[in-house]
Amino acid sequence: MSIEPDTKDWTWVLREPCPECGLSSAGVEPRAVAGLVRGSLPVWTVVLQRPGVAERPDPSTWSPLEYACHVRDVFSLFAERLELMLSADEARFESWDQDLTAVEQRYAEQDPAAVSAALVAAGAGLADAFEAVPDDAWGRTGLRSDGSTFTVETFAQYFWHDVAHHLHDVGA
Repeated sequence: MSIEPDTKDWTWVLREPCPECGLSSAGVEPRAVAGLVRGSLPVWTVVLQRPGVAERPDPSTWSPLEYACHVRDVFSLFAERLELMLSADEARFESWDQDLTAVEQRYAEQDPAAVSAALVAAGAGLADAFEAVPDDAWGRTGLRSDGSTFTVETFAQYFWHDVAHHLHDVGA
């Protein structure tokens, strides 16, 4: 079953609370994101141990397994982008087609135990990277190819909304 691609520009979550998950990203302390990530890892591990983890609740919604694969890849992608923002002035990065990745990587067919191990490893790596951001680097900028501009601070807030929102999506 095919999922309709998500083409929304989610950067609005930096300005207003998300009505779906309830998170106000602007209120997230960027330096706390590493701890939030670490705290989410055991939750994702439990989600991936559920019976029926690969079953979609309806044809237009990812299964918990697919959401976990996405979050694993978000952890890796954001670690790369954070490194780029910290090492290059006015870093630029391409927009990511998450839906194409889900199809190409066959999220629905992946082994939950392997996904769990990779998600935990990628999340721990990203948490380490956020913890290592120097105090004077939170204002460094990055520009997504669609024109969205982030500082490391807003990048952390935007990122955390994605993870928190998907925890909400899977009922965790």
